Amino acid sequence: MTTILGLNNMGHDTSAAIIRDGEIIAAITEERLNRKKKSNDFPIMSIKKCLEICNLKFEDIDVVTTGWNPVIHLKRLFPKMSNSNRFRPEYLYSVPNFLMQLHSNNEPSNNTFTELKLLDKNPIDIKYITHHLAHAASSFYLSGYKKSAILSIDGFGEQETTLYATGENNKIMPLKSILFPYSLGIFYRAFTDYLGFIINMDEWKVMGAGSYGDPSVYYDKIRKLVSYDDDGNFEMDLSYFDYYTFDRPADYSTKMETLLGKARKKDEPITQKHYDIAATVQKVTEEVLINMLNYLYKVTKCENLVIAGGVAMNTLAMGKILKNTPFKNLYISPFPDDNGVNIGSALYYYHNILDNPAKGQLGSNYFGSEYSDDFIKSELDKSKLKYKYLEQPEDVAARYISDGKIIGWFQGRMEFGQRALGNRSILADPRDPNMKDKINKAIKFREEFRPFASSIIIEHYKDYFVDASPTPFMEKIFDVKEEKRKIIPAVTHIDGTGRIQTVSKEQNLLYWKLINKFYELTKVPLVLNTSFNLKGEPIVCTPNDAIRTFHSCGLDALFIGKFLVEK
Repeated sequence: MTTILGLNNMGHDTSAAIIRDGEIIAAITEERLNRKKKSNDFPIMSIKKCLEICNLKFEDIDVVTTGWNPVIHLKRLFPKMSNSNRFRPEYLYSVPNFLMQLHSNNEPSNNTFTELKLLDKNPIDIKYITHHLAHAASSFYLSGYKKSAILSIDGFGEQETTLYATGENNKIMPLKSILFPYSLGIFYRAFTDYLGFIINMDEWKVMGAGSYGDPSVYYDKIRKLVSYDDDGNFEMDLSYFDYYTFDRPADYSTKMETLLGKARKKDEPITQKHYDIAATVQKVTEEVLINMLNYLYKVTKCENLVIAGGVAMNTLAMGKILKNTPFKNLYISPFPDDNGVNIGSALYYYHNILDNPAKGQLGSNYFGSEYSDDFIKSELDKSKLKYKYLEQPEDVAARYISDGKIIGWFQGRMEFGQRALGNRSILADPRDPNMKDKINKAIKFREEFRPFASSIIIEHYKDYFVDASPTPFMEKIFDVKEEKRKIIPAVTHIDGTGRIQTVSKEQNLLYWKLINKFYELTKVPLVLNTSFNLKGEPIVCTPNDAIRTFHSCGLDALFIGKFLVEK
């Protein structure tokens, strides 16, 4: 067997995963363990947790992979080297240095490579996989497609911001790249910054806010900032952006404020102007993306498409692809952003370099920690909480939801990726027109324009959503059918759309049973689902996280394992 430790240890969303013979057996993001949202710490805690989950020692690892090639990055950044980015060249040392700390339980040393040579039993073999190849691998090798067109698109990798490629059997073959500083991901990020939100974290807010705006108001001004052609090329008028100079805190330049007016500060009110700009940015992003995909189809003539990279987190755009391109099938993994390059780098090494055949389509992403009922009981006892034991918690939870209660649902192995898919979720009744406001104000403590997703049993998704397809990882948004919008107002956005997760028995039987029981009680086969966390915090990981969050907000009940806790 080949056991690979995959890492994302560059930038935000650092994470670790263990892949054995091409199968993902554990994966976790560092933020879930250190409780620092969007953590960029080296994923020491994640590595240790993955080893614990798999009952392995570090010596059992055959190879370490990481989704970043620092040599390419250094070539691009060398002319601009300064004290502010000294960590870039030091990255070459950081990976083996931290792994040595893990291996020997010693503090990091300045003499890492010498120490590595002194390891007699298990020298650390580190493979640096290019960032966009890792992204591409994180989707293609999990898609189940024998052949596919591939688009990897995000802010930037070492020097690429977009990779066009094809995948066939176990090989990924690059076709063409767009290089930094031209980046559709950073175009969107710059406006996240301009609108007063946090970059690499709040892009969701731009997408949600855009539904309240009119894209025609600022279209001419914002559209002129980008250019693209029929050959898949993309450029930006860099005089309006400042991210590439590495010397200003803002992604946009003063010229942007001359064009659109003064940027919104973080705590200032969101006005109609901001909604209109958000709507325009979303519209222009979708136009560029569709043009890129039409080019990719033209050169590949392949009906299957996989998309990876941070731009693939834009669920609104993802839901429009099959309607606006010639592709017939689309696959997006549950972790297309930087979370997933740990898995992607390991899969690329296993399949593309070691020449092993790809596996079938990924069924679920429950790769994190889980806790026994005995352990949960002991934590509840330590907290001196009153609780009830439930033989079938899913039935009681469905009744609570149908009665209008908002519940925390903590079950099984934790999801890997940005989205809660029924194991670390907050659940509520989608029929209540006031439910969105209740959760935003009393539980999530977030902006009122932020929408919520739904989880629907797979047998009924076509009854509620227009031109929808199975969406097991909540990766797309579809139009809600006109006649259903009044039935499920809490999960129908102002523009008539809804983000969905289709739930099957095979994917998550317990969660399917809960939703099906809710269907029996209400004749509505879906529930409102949002991540189990408060604003600014990572999704809960441990029973203690769940208990603390439960008592820090307006949740009515906590279903944790087979136990029910109420206030």
